[in-house]
Amino acid sequence: MKQIVITLLLMFGALKVASQPVTLTLERTIAIAADSSLEAFRTKNMYLAGYWEYRSYQAARLPSLTLNLTPAQYYRDITRRYDSDADIDVYRSQQSFYASGGLQLMQNFDLLGGTFFLNSDMGYIRNFGANTYSQYTSIPIRIGYSQDLLGYNQFKWERKIEPLKFEKVKKELLYNMESVSEKATEYFFDMAMAQVEYDMAVENVASTDTLYRTGELRHQIASITKADLLTLQLDAVNARNALQNNDISLKRAMFALASYLNFDKNTKIRLRLPSHPLSMEIPVDEALTLARENNPDLLELKRKVFEAERDVDKTRKESLFNASFSASVGYNQVANSLSNVYRSPEQQNVIMMSISIPLLDWGVRRGKYNMAKNSLNVLQITERQNELTIEEDVIMTVGDFNIRQSLIASAEEALDLAQMAYAERSSVL
Repeated sequence: MKQIVITLLLMFGALKVASQPVTLTLERTIAIAADSSLEAFRTKNMYLAGYWEYRSYQAARLPSLTLNLTPAQYYRDITRRYDSDADIDVYRSQQSFYASGGLQLMQNFDLLGGTFFLNSDMGYIRNFGANTYSQYTSIPIRIGYSQDLLGYNQFKWERKIEPLKFEKVKKELLYNMESVSEKATEYFFDMAMAQVEYDMAVENVASTDTLYRTGELRHQIASITKADLLTLQLDAVNARNALQNNDISLKRAMFALASYLNFDKNTKIRLRLPSHPLSMEIPVDEALTLARENNPDLLELKRKVFEAERDVDKTRKESLFNASFSASVGYNQVANSLSNVYRSPEQQNVIMMSISIPLLDWGVRRGKYNMAKNSLNVLQITERQNELTIEEDVIMTVGDFNIRQSLIASAEEALDLAQMAYAERSSVL
């Protein structure tokens, strides 16, 4: 029973809070949209995804230390062996246990595109059966370097592309947050228009009712005709119908604004309209400069052009042949006991070069190179076209904004004249 009472009190409190109207200014509406709207939440998470992607790229440029372990590996099978006494191959049963562990330190070398590595390993093997024995092997230290010899440097292109991607993500965050403010402003003024039209409809209902009642009195003394009285009655009916329509429009605009701000759907909102806007004129040259620096679409196209240039570079070099180089120097040792496996290690040198030359591929590699080159040409043309489109849009938008600044004074003058004419007409009637 106590829980039911508490639940009812909470529900009553929530209904009471929801029934209280919320007064919003334009500044507060924009602030709430930037903080609480679902669109702002999505935008911030998109930025965080790009931020952590860039952090991962930066972390990949730092040395990495890896521990590799094979704690246990057991074999029991039948395998083929060579019997030197009988000079034949025979199948024999074998059982063995294997374990190993090692540490590896790696560092990418961005200048040449290769990788330095430093590692240390130890392994243990034990065979069971007629010839039971155990062995340990160790590599106390080994240092080496490996890279492709094509001339294609992946790290060089990553240094160009990854910072540009993150810069685009930062600019996109600002752009999207401004878009959130713009959308909130649209919802604000949509409701403001609906609110003003509703208030005017309420005033119009009161005026038409007053005029109709006055007309009835004048009709009784034959001051106006029956047709004039019916016209006043029709005006009153139309005013009440218009009020109902404006009430529906206001509720829709209020619901749209509340939903965008992530309010409760039953929230009642009243708006406080801003005062006279500050006079501002934007130079076209300054706007174009800021657009080139901050527009995320231009940065995205620039990134795609870099990626296309990377693909052209890669396919051109891979169309010739593949070659890689690896070299390492270190020490290793093998012993029947753990105490001897690190004693007097012997030097270990490993040098390897591999080359793969395509002799007949029916033009596959050449085709990939031509595809990458054509894609680069298309992106370069697209980048220029989009840049011209954005510049044209900026010029037209700035021109329209500056013209609207000059129209504000005319609109205020027209409002004053309309109010004076309405007051004069009301006094005559």
